[in-house]
Amino acid sequence: MDAAVDATATLSDARHEQLILSIEGMSCAACAVRVEKVLASVSGVQRAAVNLATERAMVEAAAGQLRPEALIEAVRRAGYGARAVSGASAAASRLGGRKWQLIAAMILTAPLLLPMLGVALSPWLQLALATPVQFLFGAVFYARAWKALRAGGANMDLLVALGSSAAYFYSLYLLLAAAPGTPLYFEAAAVVITLVLFGKWLEARARRSTTAALRALTALRPESARVERGGALLDVPADAVVTGDIVLVRPGERLPVDGVVIEGCSAVDESLLTGESLPVPKATADRVTGGAINGDGLLRVRATAVGAQSTLARIIALVESAQLEKPPVQRLVDRVSAVFVPVVVAIALVTFVSGWLLGGHVTSAVVNAVSVLVIACPCALGLATPTALVVGMGAAARAGILIRDAEALERAHRLDTVVLDKTGTLTQGRPVVTELLVDPALGAGAAAQAAQRELLQVAAAVQSASEHPLARAVLAEARRSAVDAAGNAAPIMAASALPEEFQAHAGLGVTARIGERRIAIGNRALMSSQGIAAGDYEPQAAQLEARGRTLMWVATLAPLPHVLGLIAVADPLRPDARAAVQRLRKLGIDTVLLTGDNARTAAAVASELGITRVLAEVLPAAKAAEIRRLQTQGRCVAMVGDGINDAPALAAADVGMAMGGAADVAMESAAITLLRAEPQLIADAVAISRATRRKVWQGLFWALVYNVLGMPAAALGFLSPVIAGSAMALSSVSVVGNALLLRRWKAQRQRA
Repeated sequence: MDAAVDATATLSDARHEQLILSIEGMSCAACAVRVEKVLASVSGVQRAAVNLATERAMVEAAAGQLRPEALIEAVRRAGYGARAVSGASAAASRLGGRKWQLIAAMILTAPLLLPMLGVALSPWLQLALATPVQFLFGAVFYARAWKALRAGGANMDLLVALGSSAAYFYSLYLLLAAAPGTPLYFEAAAVVITLVLFGKWLEARARRSTTAALRALTALRPESARVERGGALLDVPADAVVTGDIVLVRPGERLPVDGVVIEGCSAVDESLLTGESLPVPKATADRVTGGAINGDGLLRVRATAVGAQSTLARIIALVESAQLEKPPVQRLVDRVSAVFVPVVVAIALVTFVSGWLLGGHVTSAVVNAVSVLVIACPCALGLATPTALVVGMGAAARAGILIRDAEALERAHRLDTVVLDKTGTLTQGRPVVTELLVDPALGAGAAAQAAQRELLQVAAAVQSASEHPLARAVLAEARRSAVDAAGNAAPIMAASALPEEFQAHAGLGVTARIGERRIAIGNRALMSSQGIAAGDYEPQAAQLEARGRTLMWVATLAPLPHVLGLIAVADPLRPDARAAVQRLRKLGIDTVLLTGDNARTAAAVASELGITRVLAEVLPAAKAAEIRRLQTQGRCVAMVGDGINDAPALAAADVGMAMGGAADVAMESAAITLLRAEPQLIADAVAISRATRRKVWQGLFWALVYNVLGMPAAALGFLSPVIAGSAMALSSVSVVGNALLLRRWKAQRQRA
């Protein structure tokens, strides 16, 4: 299994370290709260979060302060276990052990129900059948209850132990001291324990299903790789591959690492990673991702990211970390759960005392108190939120939506405004040069063509030092124009024409020196800052901008400042961009176009997409301020972008979404990463957030209603311990089962 998902896998960066622990022995929300407090109290720990549904804990500490042994020992002293084992294998083994215990308990308990059918059963046989159920199969409840009490806490196991013990020992007292024929309640004690075991087994099976998406991701990485070393082809463990190795991937195999194709072509299935349903063509120089399935071609791949740095490992780590985070509603539930068990015990004591003193019947008082203890187990309350979150995040991951934390999932349902970056988000991010404009006085003859060649060569020389998408468009056009009729490529520029004194001006453009000339390439604002007027170029520039073109003004700054010409670039819209805007509108969400491009171009793009609000010519540093301005108007704002210059705005937004292929810094700043460059995923992210929130509140509602109605009914004698135990088991299973319905959720593309 990938190191990123081992139970004690450590994830770290320069500032802090994170440790994932597999916790054993938790039975309810009170247990999770207790373990969380214990972990948080260990020296050096900055934050701890425990998820009851996944039985995992995440501990965060300052770099160098994380001590796994101290954390495990603290959990052990609190009465629970923390083991450095695979979460999947541990869950499977516990599930198998519970199954055989349950079967044995059922076999012993079944005869105890015969008196309900009118079949006489010897009191001593009832004692013989109930005793192993009470003290052998029920020992786990006694052990956990004692550990919780010793550590100063109380949990569900305490309620089960108290309730079943009261029924068992009261029946034993009646058997030894009362007259023959007195009704006994051994069946109540045995049935309660058996039903709780049955409910926990069903719950464990259901909870295992909640992590299906995470297990599917961990299964993607192959265990071995075929590497070329020293002129030989070697099979090595995938963990032994290092950056720079050449890996051979045969048809049908999974890619063991991230890398770049250096030879071969194929179609790669990335569906489990990105949700992309169709195989993606790959050829020389294309990037491939570890975990994807190679099609029918042989690929030679140079490894660029291995181990914890690979895309798959990072996705797994982020998904698991996100599942351990808690939204605000869960923190409220935790506070309630912390006092729930003591309150229930107090209610049971009041029920017993009042029933005995007022009713005069010790038997009915005991039975009613037992029913209160059994029916009030807070399992359903504790499982409602984490189970829905885990399933919701898993469904999102299968659709190509990577949610970093639970708060983002919680906030996304409230979004009423989505701010969209233009280049690379709504457009394909692969601009192409469409027009070259030079001095209109040159006409359309040879002089104009020579001027266009010079314009392109000068621009390519300057832009050769830039990684901006517009710079790549200029270089691509320069290479294309340099190819002669015979297909031979001439040099784009002489070696002496390489740029010097290159400087990027954020949101404006670039300046550099080429030979004796200082050149500026950028937007109108850059020209204005350099004191260069548009002059005769203005009419044509306005026409092109009205058609949605982005213009790069190319000017000489020295020795004689003047405009050399304009390079018009078009960046095609993504095919689903307009449909995405329409879906957001149907969801009641306003869209805003935020771009550093000029107002005319931005307005043309917005008109084509149906966006009515445009914020144009916004510098990168000002984008975050625009987000905050919208927030001061009472709006819940999402920012969607893909570039480094979008990172501050992504961090400032209530929910930041980084588009597929985004820069690493943008992905780190965003709460949600869309693994495919498809704007439709924005609406899908909102949809899964709303669906998950509905499941959370449905679970909490029924869990609370169940306790609000069940405890008074039990206290008043309307529920027997057997019925109370059945209802308690059913409540937990129903809450988890309702959350599992989220697995049916599909993104728009998956439904299509």
